Amino acid sequence: MLDGVGPILARRLIAYSGGVEAVFKQKKQALLKVPGVGAAIADKILKQDVMKRAEAELVFMEKNQIESLYFLDENYPRRLKELDDSPILIFCKGKMDLNAQRIISIVGTRKATDYGKMITEKIVEGLAPFQPLILSGLAYGIDVVAHRAALSHSLQTVGVVGHGLDMLYPSQHKSVSEKMMHNGGVISAYASRTKLDPSNFPDRNRVVASMTDAVVVIEASKTGGALITANLANEYNRDVMAVPGRANDIYSEGCNSLIKRTKAHLVESAEDVCYILGWELDGISGKKSVQKQLFIDLTSDEQKLADLLQSEGTLNIDIISIKSGFTLSQSSSTLFGLEMKGVVKSMPGAKYALT
Repeated sequence: MLDGVGPILARRLIAYSGGVEAVFKQKKQALLKVPGVGAAIADKILKQDVMKRAEAELVFMEKNQIESLYFLDENYPRRLKELDDSPILIFCKGKMDLNAQRIISIVGTRKATDYGKMITEKIVEGLAPFQPLILSGLAYGIDVVAHRAALSHSLQTVGVVGHGLDMLYPSQHKSVSEKMMHNGGVISAYASRTKLDPSNFPDRNRVVASMTDAVVVIEASKTGGALITANLANEYNRDVMAVPGRANDIYSEGCNSLIKRTKAHLVESAEDVCYILGWELDGISGKKSVQKQLFIDLTSDEQKLADLLQSEGTLNIDIISIKSGFTLSQSSSTLFGLEMKGVVKSMPGAKYALT
């Protein structure tokens, strides 16, 4: 609640001070040694006017059954935790698992066509056997269609909003949000009484883009929130997928542009989404089938990577290298050997999974 203190500077203050409480006990001279902290911010910390406001927020949260997740909490979204600029605190209302095994963000234009709505519903329906959490921005158009489709298939669905949880924008989606509370809900990086400002929505889009395994764009113009979200997802190394449309359709220009500039995979169905992500059903439980027998003809390096993919699932080669301790060259040659033996398969995006 300190003006001028964003998530990066907040982390820095906590790290330099040794904890949150310690920040507010520091002397001005010590605060000024923290990179990014000037006299104005130091004075605000020392004045501590925000304490009463923070206490009022706690009362509001308790009254309205709102939970807060601090970035060092165990149940803080792990996908968000990877980012340096993720919110230091998230406010949540509902019943949700923000660390669900599978999370898909679905975004698009606020002026969705009948075609866009139909494709959204079909993709969510096709993903339903995998029980993903469907994430979106609870906005008009594609967003709310995705939420409603998730509800109709008993999937967790979470709306990320750009304001405090003391209101809902747009208010017309109140009935949808109330249904979402039973299997999902609404989250925000903003405290109550936060002014509804257009500048909040790019930050909202950051959460939608990062707290996910992939972003699926369904109808989008050349500018707007959906394209911002897609570009952010690319920056965060998330898979981006787009449904193509007619060349002269204004609400397909954004999707077609992403595909044309190789910033998104072309997808036309849930099956395409699953293929890119390496999701497979075992035909019984609907869970990803990764249980493999021990491979007796593997080298020690090959066995190490096979074990890694068995426990972690589909991984990018960079992540494989980090987790295994191998160099990229060593990982590449070892994976090639495993592929030749039919143990792993290569996938789009330099990803690998067990066959």
